[in-house]
Amino acid sequence: MSEAREHAVWAERAVREAAAEHVPEAPPATGDPDRERRVLERIEQVRRRRPRLREERITLAHGAGGKATRTLVDAVFLEAFRNPLLEAMEDGATVTVDGARLVFTTDSFVVSPLFFPGGDIGDLAVNGTVNDLAVCGARPLYLSAGFVLEEGFPVDELQRVAGSMARAAARAGVRVVTGDTKVVQRGKADGCYITTAGIGVLGRGLCLSASGARPGDAVLVSGPIGDHGITVMLARGELDIDADLTSDTAPLHDLCASLLEAAPGTRVLRDATRGGVATVLNEVAAASEVAIVIDEAAVPIRPEVAGAGELLGIDPLYVACEGRMVAVVDGADADAALAALRADPLGADAALIGRVAADPPGLVMLNTAFGGTRIVDLLVGDPLPRIC
Repeated sequence: MSEAREHAVWAERAVREAAAEHVPEAPPATGDPDRERRVLERIEQVRRRRPRLREERITLAHGAGGKATRTLVDAVFLEAFRNPLLEAMEDGATVTVDGARLVFTTDSFVVSPLFFPGGDIGDLAVNGTVNDLAVCGARPLYLSAGFVLEEGFPVDELQRVAGSMARAAARAGVRVVTGDTKVVQRGKADGCYITTAGIGVLGRGLCLSASGARPGDAVLVSGPIGDHGITVMLARGELDIDADLTSDTAPLHDLCASLLEAAPGTRVLRDATRGGVATVLNEVAAASEVAIVIDEAAVPIRPEVAGAGELLGIDPLYVACEGRMVAVVDGADADAALAALRADPLGADAALIGRVAADPPGLVMLNTAFGGTRIVDLLVGDPLPRIC
């Protein structure tokens, strides 16, 4: 085991101990030939523990898409509603009704500010649900929309949001066919929250899943990462940082369809929203029981995003996107997949960023630009609240 990787593995242990997940076992002795195996077994032991929610009250970290979110979902919602469809933990549930395979998904949007460069909460709500259907391989058809409005919210802003949703739905070829509206007292909400649900139809024989990755597969992203999250944070006006950035919010259904046609060996598709690319890769590595090794230099990041992230102390790998997806495809299909993505304007800057390996299972490893290796773990804190 290289010195850099050894440090990375022990850094993983330190992170877990800080999250109160310490495994009470002495470290292996120096020179132990089984050192790596024993360390990785310790990490796996921790990961297989039954999740337990330690906090007595909900914090913002529980909505950030990282470790706290996963613990909340596992310990509360999975425990209450456990069933095979939910346990799959995909972006949507695949159900069969009278012989038709349908995908059903739902999402809520609480972005602040409501309007930001490149988009607003309206098109975000439509695109987010369309994309959850698309990365399951479905053709999006119908949406519902539920609004929670704060007393005093300007009607002209609500009309602006509704108009944005209508345009986004038309662009994606879907219709909003049902909904609901609630109004809460002034100060009890942040202007406007939106919950959308969607239904799409799935082609026969198609089965995409986070558990489908195999050693030798290629890992791709459809474009530069982190644009949305950094754009929203700067739009709040709390930081004296100027950057020419706009959100990447966009519907991915056509891009997904092109990729699936060009690369029949596509195993996994995920849109990199809360928790960013790092969270998606960790979910795939854990579900598939494989290692994912990515090359830092290959990950497309705009200089403005990298610069703002450095100033803010935020790793773009953990920053939300709203018009980017991660694809895991059979290694033999990598070139065809990349060409299909780049043929679409939304995938013009797509890149192959890594490969799937057998070992160490369940971990995401990053080969850094400095020649070292580090573990890319799930997000622990909450650096960017209310970005989607």
